[in-house]
Amino acid sequence: MQLQYIPINHERFLKRTNWKLFLILLLMTACFFTWSENVAITRAIKVVGRISMLIASYNVFKSILKYGAVDHLQSKNIFAPILYVVYLLLGFVSFMWSTDVGYSALQWFMTAQTLVFCFFFIKSLYLLDSFFPGHFIKIYNLTGNVAFTLILVFVIGMWVNPDVFYRLTHGGEEARLGGYLMNPNELGMLAGVGIAGLTFDLRRNYKRWLTVFKLLILFYGLLATGSRSSLIGALLIIGFHVLQSKQKKIALTIITALVVIAPLAIYKIVLKNGDPERMEEVLTLTGRLPFWTALINEGLPREPLLGFGFMRIDYKDFFQSTHTYPGKMTHNTFMQVLMNLGFIGLTISVFQVILTIRGIVQEDSDKKNTLICLFIPLVINSFTEFGIFGESNYGILFYQLIILYISFQPGKILSPGQLLHLKKTKRIV
Repeated sequence: MQLQYIPINHERFLKRTNWKLFLILLLMTACFFTWSENVAITRAIKVVGRISMLIASYNVFKSILKYGAVDHLQSKNIFAPILYVVYLLLGFVSFMWSTDVGYSALQWFMTAQTLVFCFFFIKSLYLLDSFFPGHFIKIYNLTGNVAFTLILVFVIGMWVNPDVFYRLTHGGEEARLGGYLMNPNELGMLAGVGIAGLTFDLRRNYKRWLTVFKLLILFYGLLATGSRSSLIGALLIIGFHVLQSKQKKIALTIITALVVIAPLAIYKIVLKNGDPERMEEVLTLTGRLPFWTALINEGLPREPLLGFGFMRIDYKDFFQSTHTYPGKMTHNTFMQVLMNLGFIGLTISVFQVILTIRGIVQEDSDKKNTLICLFIPLVINSFTEFGIFGESNYGILFYQLIILYISFQPGKILSPGQLLHLKKTKRIV
């Protein structure tokens, strides 16, 4: 129904809510990092931190209702979230045959807890859209600033304490941003998510020079991670914005910058400066291709239908073939599902992604473009790392935000109780 709103200045409430949502998403994302080498401390941070942020997300949702909104949201694109829940239910049932029930349960509960967090976080954004028209709180601004803040910590850390914030790879020959705190490829994906978000701030000319500074820090951090997949994702995001831009001068400037920067970046990061000894590594995706081949030929035939249990890829903690490195995860999110939940789980997850993409493209132009850009770094990362169906990581967090962001719409009918609440809070006449 069409409501007649009382013109009230809600700027103070909206600013406070924006800061709350930013800090909650920031701390929730930070809880995925390994902030201490002490296992007990790390687990305490992750468990206590995530549960606290879930409660905080719920409290923000309730505060919006108390201030002057009603939970009138209805579901849409319902099969995308339903299939995701089916995937989780299959994961839960797999405890019965998991080769390590404790590990499967830990991974499952962390993923399920993140989904509940996202449920209240997204509902909060929808209530703001419905009852505070024209507000300035945007999901792309929140995700962009969260990524920028965390990447800034690492960029500062790489200069202040490189022993902690750098990770030496390839026998100590290459230093990559991330250290023991975070896998460099995952950190690069986070930078990509930040770039995806803040480019929309740039497009709407929101604090232009500050936004440009943030994007420069994100690109610098991304390059320091040495993540090839993240670089490709960032270039695709920029290309997407160029295609969408109606301002020809800006588009031409971006294309010129890409022509200058992209070849050098690809040469240094993707092709590893053309080093012949490193080219074999590039062609095998750092040993991933033979590892995947061994998984399909040797591991999958053992448990083809239902896999080894949620987030398990073998009967032992590590899978190792004669000619591959030992691995606890597959470095490909769809391969991970195939190994831990078999062909049944893979079928569910593939259709879930298809329905999510379908839901994204059916949204209005602005929302569709935002979600496409956020989805790009997540799906590219999914082909070489943990990804959206892998072991618990913030890629899953952002993917769940996308799923739920396409799963709600404002209701057209309000109950008498809801109308009374709006009148009591002086939201309508």
